[in-house]
Amino acid sequence: MSTMTSDLLTFTLSVFTGFFAIMNPIANVPIFSSLVEDADKETKRKISKKATTVAFLIVFIFVLLGKFIFELFGITIPAFKITGGLLIFFVGFEMLQSKKSTVKHLKETAFDENIAISPLAIPILAGPGTIVTAMNFVSSGDFIHIGIVIAVYAIMCILTHWAFRLGDKLVLRVGKNVITVIGKIMGLIIAIIGTSMIIEGIKVAFDIQVSGIN
Repeated sequence: MSTMTSDLLTFTLSVFTGFFAIMNPIANVPIFSSLVEDADKETKRKISKKATTVAFLIVFIFVLLGKFIFELFGITIPAFKITGGLLIFFVGFEMLQSKKSTVKHLKETAFDENIAISPLAIPILAGPGTIVTAMNFVSSGDFIHIGIVIAVYAIMCILTHWAFRLGDKLVLRVGKNVITVIGKIMGLIIAIIGTSMIIEGIKVAFDIQVSGIN
């Protein structure tokens, strides 16, 4: 296996881990179920499909226009990585603290098919954390890396769609306690990813070479 192929496989795994942690299809199932509990099976399927499709389009646009957005607003890669890292770390930290204020608010939302767009697509599936994670992976990558990020996110949206469709059975079989534990593990991974982004941003900003650190 060539070095390039190995690097691409490592990158793909990192992207998948990052998206899986930030989107957390399993932990989002109870949220989806509470929002569509008054809907019939076909309506639930339509809402799930619409939510994941809209979420994909949002991230797709940000991934393609990421560099243009950087140039338009004069955003530097180090500043983006540090700020994005802080944001992602905060998201992971809240998950570790089991803060459920957002979920509690969503349960009070009246049923409407428009929930596929908000709050499901935005901000649950394609929130700031997801967008920042996607843009971080392509901030200094080439077209191959951009393609990998888009493909992996598409796979995550498909997995999320099926998790939502099988939501009721999933909650019964896995159990809410296990889902909570998974959420905490994902929170830890997200916090670590955020910390890594901050460190990488600092290294780029101050031109720190890893090989020069003993």
